[in-house]
Amino acid sequence: MEKGKDKKPVVLQVLPELETGGVELGTVEIASELTKHGIKNFVASKGGRMVHDLQKLGVPHFTLNLKSKNPFTILKNAKKLEAYIKENDINIVHARSRAPAWSAYLAAKRAGVHYMATFHGTYGLGPWGIKKIYNKVMVMGERVIVISNHIKNHVLKNYKVDENKLRLVFRCVNLERFSPEAVSQERMIQKVKEYNIPDDKPVLFLGGRITKWKGQHLLIEALSKMKNQDYYCIIAGDEQGREEYFKSLMALAKKYNLGNKIGIYGKVLDMPAAMMVSDVVLSTAIEPEAFGRIAIEGQAMGKIVVASNIGGSLDSISDGVTGKLYQYDNPQALADALDWALSLSMSEKKKISAAAQKNVRENFTKEIMCDKTIKVYEELLAEE
Repeated sequence: MEKGKDKKPVVLQVLPELETGGVELGTVEIASELTKHGIKNFVASKGGRMVHDLQKLGVPHFTLNLKSKNPFTILKNAKKLEAYIKENDINIVHARSRAPAWSAYLAAKRAGVHYMATFHGTYGLGPWGIKKIYNKVMVMGERVIVISNHIKNHVLKNYKVDENKLRLVFRCVNLERFSPEAVSQERMIQKVKEYNIPDDKPVLFLGGRITKWKGQHLLIEALSKMKNQDYYCIIAGDEQGREEYFKSLMALAKKYNLGNKIGIYGKVLDMPAAMMVSDVVLSTAIEPEAFGRIAIEGQAMGKIVVASNIGGSLDSISDGVTGKLYQYDNPQALADALDWALSLSMSEKKKISAAAQKNVRENFTKEIMCDKTIKVYEELLAEE
């Protein structure tokens, strides 16, 4: 029987569902790379549109109501996962969210296999830190992947965990999608029409969910304070039912007489093309993002990225070298950063663009993320 270093990982990734989002995308990316490396792997979730991506890869999906937080459902799921683990000779269970992590943890322990987790976000602690009990399952693994230094610090501050079992593995950019060469002229023309982009002005682009913590309101205020008023700004994202906030953004733009300088649109269906027709890509979060893919996607596209100086952006942007950081809660600081971006000479833009793309290639590719994750799997088996 294979032991230790000779044993190959057989991995089960567990998450709530496979509809959309960074956790879901990361799961499919890992599944893809594991398959390329000849490593047998499985995914368990409630299901969703991204199950189709797994099917194309030939990765089996176990459909289970892992989105439920009901304690009885969690226990039932644990029993079903335990049987699935044994049936498929799985030796590593990798949890990616709290509710399914409880089922995964119990199943792994009963089946006698390794359990680990990826800590994806700054989960709410609740009044008097009561939610720490629920969240704790994410640090109960033999290894815990943290996706940024911000998350690492959050874990160390709020949970009694041995730092030696934490592994820093940054999220990634899929360079097959996010590269200037990958975006056709037709897709760019479509975006220009969709966003009513004038052909004689530099374009500022903020893409992402329409929600207050993403800072769209702060951006509008900053636009009114800029010295350079020769621009067109696109704010685009899914409002996800936040109609009042969306309406408040429209009212704010009207208040500052920005009607012809700004366009506010819905969900972005082609992010690479939206970035390609822009000059400056923005990440204006007013609360720390766990990682923040927009910042590295913008860099991969060779754009000037302006981001708030909190959360994951501190890992991905070198201020003034690969982009620009500004004081996250200060509209004037954002206005100054945008004026800086628009005042760059062509040679300065090219220099920052090249440095940004190099930064992504060296630190934030899918291959790097997956190779580091596989090393964590191999570490676990080597300790047997």
